[in-house]
Amino acid sequence: MAAMDTLGTAVRPFTVGFDLDMTLIDSRPGIKAAWEALSAETGTFIDAELAITRLGPPLDEELAYWFPPELIAEMGDRYRALYPQLAIEPTPAMPGAREAIGAVRALGGTAIVVTAKHEPNAVLHLEHLGIKPDRTIGWLWAEAKASALREHGASVYVGDHVGDVRGARAAGALSVAVPTGPCDAAELREAGADVLLEDLTALPAWLEAYARGGE
Repeated sequence: MAAMDTLGTAVRPFTVGFDLDMTLIDSRPGIKAAWEALSAETGTFIDAELAITRLGPPLDEELAYWFPPELIAEMGDRYRALYPQLAIEPTPAMPGAREAIGAVRALGGTAIVVTAKHEPNAVLHLEHLGIKPDRTIGWLWAEAKASALREHGASVYVGDHVGDVRGARAAGALSVAVPTGPCDAAELREAGADVLLEDLTALPAWLEAYARGGE
């Protein structure tokens, strides 16, 4: 039986992908705590306030600002080990995050999370906040996200970074962008976002129109 929107109109099946950091969760407080702990433990200066303005790309890219190449792998492992104790509790959901996932489900769609974050830590965030996608896939950034989006048949990818726009376009999915992270509306438009929303609170209304066949 076909799913119905709030007007009782039959809607097509679809899959929506979501980025995690600064799209579904405001990970700045937790990531700042993890960087500060790594800095204290290693005696290496890390500007945690600056680091949290660059969220989106893989951890190794940020580590490269603070550590020599031969230490990147070791420091990445240590950061990921510190992360669950320090970063999960202080990290809130972004406004509209739970409702956005719920809107996909209510319309009979499938919601997946595709993120550059270490997958176990991504899952911990979502479980802690009671956000329940159908699947979470980690370790993918920018165009590499297209592999998971294609595998799961995602026709829409929602993110806050120009890398998310590139991932959506590489997958042939509609790029829905929210300027809630490090990239502003102009950057997201220039990168090729198909739809620009103020934040996730606007997604359910847009999604209803999309599910009925519009954009």
